[in-house]
Amino acid sequence: MGGSEEATTRRDRWGYPVRTASGACIDAIDAYCEQVLAYGRGRAVILRAANYDPSCALANALAAHFVATKNPEEAHRLLRAANASLDNATPYERAVVAAISCLLGDDKDEEMALGRHVELLKEFPKDLLSLKRVQILCFYLGRPAVSLSIVQQVLIHNEDHSYIYGMLSFPLLELGRMTEAEGAARKGLFINSCDIWSQHNLCHVLQNECRFREATSFMEACASSWNSCSSFMYAILDFNSGSTRFLLCFAMFLFKIFFRYTHNWWHVAVCYLEGDSPLNKVLEIYDQSIWKELQRSDAEPVEVYINALGLLLRIHLRGHTHDIAERLKFQATALKDKSVWHVEWLLDILALWALTCTNERNEAEGLLDSIKSRFSTLSSQKQQSMRAAIQLAQAMYEYGRGNLAKVFDLLGPDFDAANFKMIGASDEQLDVFNEVWYISLLNIGQVPKAIEVMKKQVCKRQGAPFLWRLLEKAYSMEGMPDALLAGEKAKTLEAAYFR
Repeated sequence: MGGSEEATTRRDRWGYPVRTASGACIDAIDAYCEQVLAYGRGRAVILRAANYDPSCALANALAAHFVATKNPEEAHRLLRAANASLDNATPYERAVVAAISCLLGDDKDEEMALGRHVELLKEFPKDLLSLKRVQILCFYLGRPAVSLSIVQQVLIHNEDHSYIYGMLSFPLLELGRMTEAEGAARKGLFINSCDIWSQHNLCHVLQNECRFREATSFMEACASSWNSCSSFMYAILDFNSGSTRFLLCFAMFLFKIFFRYTHNWWHVAVCYLEGDSPLNKVLEIYDQSIWKELQRSDAEPVEVYINALGLLLRIHLRGHTHDIAERLKFQATALKDKSVWHVEWLLDILALWALTCTNERNEAEGLLDSIKSRFSTLSSQKQQSMRAAIQLAQAMYEYGRGNLAKVFDLLGPDFDAANFKMIGASDEQLDVFNEVWYISLLNIGQVPKAIEVMKKQVCKRQGAPFLWRLLEKAYSMEGMPDALLAGEKAKTLEAAYFR
């Protein structure tokens, strides 16, 4: 770039200096930030920034971050270009490049990445794009308290931005502080009613508190703002090596945005399942607002599959196996594509169930063997962290085969899906595995144990009709008079929610 230092320094949307002579470059960087924070489909705009000014360190680093999933070689080229421009970069750009390099470079280190992002935000607290990266990093490291402290650290500098309140709400959710999480989400929505992340987090609160009717009304009212929303924002990994491809749940990723178009509709469908709503209404959401997303040219199949399978498993557990048989076969056929294996722990675990229960045994065995093989390449420390995930994967394989006694043997008597966040799933996504557990207990004759664990769970979520239905069944199996009361409770809740 030519010209003086002053002439080639511009300010990005956060007000921080970026070394570029191209106004189009800085505009593209700003547009990318907006697309990421708004969960938009136009994130590829960052590639234009790098083209407008190939010597801009920030543009190259962000572009590298964006393309790493699908084009690791290009990501490395862009990161090299970013590092080659550091002598002429601003301190802000150097901090961003250093943080991203920990996630993309040859010496990936999630702990170092977390530390560098924390230091970056101390000096540059208005950079909400970097805050989003560090939040998702904390999510996969299982550190919601750290995530919350970082948001609180920068909050005073960003009080006029709706996005900060959605990011405040999320770790509060993870920490079980629902009242505060709801307040933060509503504050974000007061500033911007179309703030997707705040919408999503508020739905989590309503769903967690069994306010299902309120949740569906709220989300359906918001649905018109979802059309520009991505179905998935990339989990960035070096997928070339077998050992690193499977490190998503250890946060050897760069940037997964935990909100999607299909995921919003998944929330709505799950809420309808809790009430006495016609199954056709749930299946319509599946067909038109989840599976149909695959018809879009920019759809991300992995995320569509996660939401589709998570919904089908819930329907299956409620006894509607015939109604979803054809849909599940379509899913199983799609899951034979090995390119979607090992991108997400949650998808692998759900896929094992789908493949086995549709008699795609060879593919299911191949997937399970591949999971175990990749697990063996991890460090002993990481194996210890993820051993439970392997047990859950094996259990879902056996559940799909109908071997429920083996499910019990694998998960043990004290299973609680809430302890399995290492697979990269929310409480609501994990809860289906508790349902698998309860039904397995009932079907293998462990009825007293089932009653014990379900009574504990219903104390936490007294407004969940399906839990009461399962308790009704368990009490009936034991000939207990409590069955009548549980059934009446379930019926009252179902009618109250959606009639």
